[in-house]
Parts: sequence; C-alpha cells; structure tokens
Amino acid sequence: MSEKKNAARLICPAPLPVRDRVVLGHGSGGKLSADLFASIFLPALRNPALAKLNDQAIITAAGARLAFTTDTFVVKPLLFPGGDIGSLAVHGTINDLAVGGACPLCLSAAFVIEEGLPLDLLRQLVNSLAAAAQAAGTAVVTGDTKVVERGSCDRLFINTSGIGVVADGVDLSCEYARPGDRILLNGFIGDHGIAVLGEREGLEFESAIQSDSAALHTLTAVLLAAASHQQTDATVPGPIRCMRDPTRGGLASALNEIAAAAGVGAQLEEAAIPVREAVRGACELLGLDPLYVANEGKLIAIVAPEAAAAVLQAMQSHPLARDARDIGCITAEHPGVVTLRTTLGTRRMVEMLSGDQLPRIC
Repeated sequence: MSEKKNAARLICPAPLPVRDRVVLGHGSGGKLSADLFASIFLPALRNPALAKLNDQAIITAAGARLAFTTDTFVVKPLLFPGGDIGSLAVHGTINDLAVGGACPLCLSAAFVIEEGLPLDLLRQLVNSLAAAAQAAGTAVVTGDTKVVERGSCDRLFINTSGIGVVADGVDLSCEYARPGDRILLNGFIGDHGIAVLGEREGLEFESAIQSDSAALHTLTAVLLAAASHQQTDATVPGPIRCMRDPTRGGLASALNEIAAAAGVGAQLEEAAIPVREAVRGACELLGLDPLYVANEGKLIAIVAPEAAAAVLQAMQSHPLARDARDIGCITAEHPGVVTLRTTLGTRRMVEMLSGDQLPRIC
C-alpha cells in the first residue's frame, strides 16, 4: 500500500480530559460520546423511551407499535467507494429501525447546504438518496433545506428520521442480554471506515476497499422469522435478545454498550471475527484497531444459545450475511466488560473507544 500523505497525522489522539468545551472525541460513538449524553442530554430529556438507550425508540400510538429514530450525517468526503452521503443517510436510518425489529415505513430528510456547493453535485447526492430509499421500499415523505454561509459547514450535512412498524411479539433491547447468549455478526468489519479514510486522504490500497453501506431491514426480517420458530426461556423476551449496528466506535463500542446496559460481560474470539486482509493491513499501517472502525452494513445479534445455530443458518442464507459468524458469548463474569481471546490464546480487555480514531466517518 502506498500513501500520498503522512499516515501519522491521520490518527486522532485520545483527547485529554476537557470539562468546559466539546472536542472531536465527543462525536466518536465511544466513551466521550456516552459521557456527553449522560451528563447533558439525558438529564434534561430523560423519559422511559430515551432511557433505554437503544438505536430507536419504540412507542405506541393509536394501538400501533412504532419505532422512531433520527440521525445526522456529516461524512467527509461526500462521495466514497461503495456509497455517498445520500445513500448512507438512508441506510443508516433504516438500519437503526431494523435492529429494533421494525419494518421501515417512511423517512424525512433535512439538508444543511453550504454556499458554493455545486448544484450538479447536490443533484447527484439527492438522487442517490432517493434511489436508496426506493430500493429499500420506503420514501422520503417530508423534509427541509437550509443554506448557510461559506465556511459555516463542510459542504453538506443531512439529517434523516425514520418511522417503522414493530410486529406484535417482537421485543428487543440491550438490557435483555443474558449469560450464555451467543454473539452473531453478519460479516467483515471495518470496510466502511477504511474506505472513507482512504478516499479522504488519497491512500492507495493493494486491493480495492469499498464501504459496506447497505439497508439491513430484509436481513433482520429473516432473523426474526427464523427466531419465531425457536423455543426459549419464557421469562426472557424472545430468542433474539437484541440487535445493534456497530457504526461509530465499531464492534467494540457497540458490545460495550450492550454489556453495560444488561450488566453482563462479553467474551469475543479474535479468530472468529472476519476482517479483510486489505482492511487489516491498512489498520496495521495506520495504527488502528479494526474492532473500533465504523461499519454501515453490519449488525450484531445477541441470541439465546439454543436458538443460535438456527438463527446463524438463516443469517448466512441472506446476501448481506454470507460471511456471518458466531464470534463469542455473553458471560456472567466481569459485568460491563468486553474481553477478547486473541489468536495467541491470551486475553485482553476491549474497552469502549476513548477518543476518535476516524472523525467524520458517518
């Protein structure tokens, strides 16, 4: 792999403690993000739906169970191998609904546009967003545009919200994870983060790396259907305890969130976690850990042990999960802590991301 710029400057260092201002690490999806939410947003906005800290809120309206989510996309650059900010905004929002067990109904989209953005580029990105929504069987039904002065934002930011329907009997939440549950992953990690970083910094890889950005709702529907035929302990909701898409902060941060919410530990097997050789090589060169690199087409499913084999088989039958693996288990040991058994047979802690390895990745 060759590089056009100094690789050393690509790494965003772990920030020193800052108590009086926002730093980039607050947007990492890791420890600083969690601290920011816990200290400022949750105390002011606390309610039962928000307090669950899932990727979406499940609410009941007029007898229907609805999932609602919102997200803002600030990825740099706007176009990258395998996607762009338009398709990413749709996929990311649909996935937050999907991992809550919802079938997406509709989306909103709000655009913050910097003065000077070429109209041809804006048209391309909006068309990409529309095509991604159509491909997912949904539509953008409302939205907004704002234009700000040159230098007030970085070309284009997009906020999307989504509403979906949750079927009766589907009840997923991170707090339901139990010791003995298996951790399933639908494929290779790190593709999105490295693809965006490579495009941003002009890096050239020996093998092409493309973002895994994709809408996962058809995959989650397959998993829920397979799980519905499995019998588990009736005191615990469902064979699938929860699902999570490991975006900012990667696989490691998502599993730390689940462990903390349920008061359990998680034990990973390094040999079972799929990482492409090109991604692994890029991470080694740049001093990154693939466990913390963002994904946009991956999900984690925490599944009761007696149902795990059937759910994994169903997962592998889907085009977005041909390389799905069982990568570890939930344990009663070390509550709130994630550990990894390395390929050398040693164990190490896998903490939540403390800084921001790759800013502006989604």
